[in-house]
Amino acid sequence: MELFSFYNVENLFLPDPTPRHRLDPTKSGLRNWDDRKYKNKLSRIAHVFQLMKEDNGVMPFMIGLSEVSGKKVLEDLVQLKPFDSEYWIVHYNSMDERKVDVALLYDKNKVEVIDSEAITFFFEITDRNTGSYDTTRDVLYSKVKYKGEIINVFIAHLPSKREKDINKPKRDFILNEIRGRILDIVREEENVILCGDFNENPDDENLVKILHDNADRKVLENPFQQLFSTRNYSTFHYKSGLLFDQIILSNSFYKDSNVLHFQNAEVFSSAKISSRDRNFEGRPFRTYAGTRYLGGYSDHFPVFVRFTNL
Repeated sequence: MELFSFYNVENLFLPDPTPRHRLDPTKSGLRNWDDRKYKNKLSRIAHVFQLMKEDNGVMPFMIGLSEVSGKKVLEDLVQLKPFDSEYWIVHYNSMDERKVDVALLYDKNKVEVIDSEAITFFFEITDRNTGSYDTTRDVLYSKVKYKGEIINVFIAHLPSKREKDINKPKRDFILNEIRGRILDIVREEENVILCGDFNENPDDENLVKILHDNADRKVLENPFQQLFSTRNYSTFHYKSGLLFDQIILSNSFYKDSNVLHFQNAEVFSSAKISSRDRNFEGRPFRTYAGTRYLGGYSDHFPVFVRFTNL
């Protein structure tokens, strides 16, 4: 068995320098983000994957992450148990205004990275002056080899839903561009994994459209549609349960002859990483609630898919 996981880890930043004045803005945007809290955050994230390993008998062979700021935080993370320096990193600094990126961790004993790139998007605001362009988080593309089989991995953290969803046109554009790339790949009959925090649920129009080619043939499968229909959620907004975190697979993973064969999908909502507050029972135990430090894991649960392997 193999696992592939995705996790929005909620603001993984290096500790902030000591401010010269108590009102000075911080790099992280977090309140009193110091070395102690940073190290606790790293150990919390590592503990999530230790729990996943205990439940399944294996670590994920690849892990997509979002809301990480810079490569150093990832280098610190993979030194911890259960990664034990056996995992390495694909990461590019994006031009996101908050300086948070997506990344891929992979078991270097199982996976060989052949190629990778950051797919960057610029959105014009008023004119063609570069100062008038809006940027967002990159989509990370990695072409990897596992047991001789090529797997094309896309990791996304799409613009958030806020202010009457002014970012929807950006999400539409990004997903349409990624869809074009994926259609080119599946024509070559190569494996595709698209994962991320899409800031949309599995039944939203964009995530239904991306499953089909231009002739309306289904080329991708989203196992998180079924989970969402049975009220499995990875994050929450006020009283609403959301399944923004998803892993979408090419049809090749459903063929018995493939080196990896899809088994099932899961939101990893272990009680050990859930809120301690009775009022928020069944929700992720987050690091911050507004400016109040809680010391938890993340405001999202991780998700994963299980594969049987030849």
